Amino acid sequence: MINIVLFGKPGAGKGTQAEFLKEKYNLMHLSTGDIFRFNIKNETELGKLAKTYMDKGDLVPDEVTIQMLQSEVDQNPTAAGFLFDGFPRTLAQAEALDAFLATKGQNIRATVALEADDEILVARLLERGKTSGRIDDQDEEKIRNRYQEYNEKTAPLMHYYREQGKFFAVDGIGTIQEVTARLSAVLDTF
Repeated sequence: MINIVLFGKPGAGKGTQAEFLKEKYNLMHLSTGDIFRFNIKNETELGKLAKTYMDKGDLVPDEVTIQMLQSEVDQNPTAAGFLFDGFPRTLAQAEALDAFLATKGQNIRATVALEADDEILVARLLERGKTSGRIDDQDEEKIRNRYQEYNEKTAPLMHYYREQGKFFAVDGIGTIQEVTARLSAVLDTF
């Protein structure tokens, strides 16, 4: 089983690249953003709670995120592997994911970070916000708050996974095909 973590700041192209990667490597794509939106749309208890944080531009607390993700993994016991998109975002989440996967005799094979300049990403999100209807993509202050949260909480994951020999950085700027080729060059080594 191949389990991969794809991360990067909001707007870095994780969702776009995940579509290509899941097909190429036959992975089940688990996007925390999609999982949150599903739970919010269906007004589950976890969804209502997650929405209160997302509307402020804050990250959803670990315990809420982990419960949603574990439910998704448990619902797909025959998957060939998982592509985790947007999770883990904190060291505590990474440790919880490792512990959860270990109970299933699995682990994370690689983590890949899509890297891009903040100003390019802010422009991408503001543009996306015009058509997506997502409140958190329509306010530059909220976007920058999400980047600050990323820098403080997610960036330390690079060190965590680098120590395990599982971290790879990929330039996230370019055409979709160029970025996909860069990601494939890394993942084809596994």
